[in-house]
Amino acid sequence: MADLDAVPGEMTAIAIPTPGGPDALVPERRPVPVPGEGEVLIKVAAAGVNRPDVLQRQGKYPPPPGASDIPGLEVSGTIVAAGSGADALIGQKVCALLAGGGYAEYAVAPAGQCLPVPDDYDLAEASALPETLFTVWTNLFERAYVVAGDTVLVHGGTSGIGTMAIRLCNLFDVTIIATCGSDEKCGQAKDWGADHAINYKTQDYVEEVKRITDGQGVQAVLDMVGGDYVPRNLSCLAEDGRHVSIAVLGGAKADIFIPAIMQKRLTLTGSTLRARSVGFKSLVADELMRTVWGFVGEGKLRPAMDQRFALADAAKAHARMDAGEHFGKIVLVV
Repeated sequence: MADLDAVPGEMTAIAIPTPGGPDALVPERRPVPVPGEGEVLIKVAAAGVNRPDVLQRQGKYPPPPGASDIPGLEVSGTIVAAGSGADALIGQKVCALLAGGGYAEYAVAPAGQCLPVPDDYDLAEASALPETLFTVWTNLFERAYVVAGDTVLVHGGTSGIGTMAIRLCNLFDVTIIATCGSDEKCGQAKDWGADHAINYKTQDYVEEVKRITDGQGVQAVLDMVGGDYVPRNLSCLAEDGRHVSIAVLGGAKADIFIPAIMQKRLTLTGSTLRARSVGFKSLVADELMRTVWGFVGEGKLRPAMDQRFALADAAKAHARMDAGEHFGKIVLVV
């Protein structure tokens, strides 16, 4: 253990005393967490707001065993203390993926889930990287093994996930088709780098994908909707295509035509990130350091930023997300 003498005993954190709407998020005084072996204590500069935080606030997504009940899956800041084995990191500016605890003045993270923030990189922007970067990388580039020259379909093109997928596809020469809920959002997605954007409220995205791909279909679909989108997504896939489910915002069950999967040799897969082991997440962080982090250092990988709110205004940040009007990431600044 090191440098805890300089850390206060208490902090302000955002708690959820009773599940509900945005007003369920309430500032509380909490003890500052103590890092264990291989963990670091981060003085939080900013915390990203994500859809799983909303589900947790509503009582639909409890934290995994051992995780903090404070919401928040990603932060940026400065490491001010560390458990044994992580002392060398004290003083570093980092962003980190958490299993919970980010909406607070201090947060504990496994050292392996921290990534260094370049000196000239805005810490609020850095806080908006880990959750979407880990999610898109593991699902689109690992589970769906997308490579240069592929075409992919990603739903929710202006969300944090969607905007990160667009940027990564740009960097790795992957053509991306995004769906959005309005012409305005389609314009935003294309301005951000989407090769094509489909207004799913006024256009049949299955027919549009066929038109865009000259009837060939896409190599992969990244889906956060579920429900009746799944059979439609499968119709968008090319032979040997891969379908990756990462959320079920539109429903947890789907009816699919199995012979279509057989005829086109499709792969259906999916994953959740929060409950995965520290070892797995640390391996992903290592891979991101090797393959992606150079783009961060060069300023070529930045998150799409929507609005910044003070930590105490977490309820307003969630109201913004609930309204569905945001483009990119909402963050809380400490």
